Amino acid sequence: VRVMSLQSLIIILLIGAVAGWLAGVLMRGRGFGILGNIVVGIVGALCASWLLPMVGIAIGGGILGAIIHATIGAVILLFVIGLIKKA
Repeated sequence: VRVMSLQSLIIILLIGAVAGWLAGVLMRGRGFGILGNIVVGIVGALCASWLLPMVGIAIGGGILGAIIHATIGAVILLFVIGLIKKA
């Protein structure tokens, strides 16, 4: 059984918040507030971790790589949410 430390949880939340905020800025104001941006960033990171290797895109490690990875996924997620809202 793996237990997540408090430090790991804080890092995940911070990366999610930054990625969600960046995605909201890149998608011209489609953010959802601080909690919504954290959720969009984390879900976006999960989407990117599934989608990017399928198309052959590999991003380096570390905090900056994680933020870029999560931001790409969050932008994709916001784009799909925007398409669904228009329908």
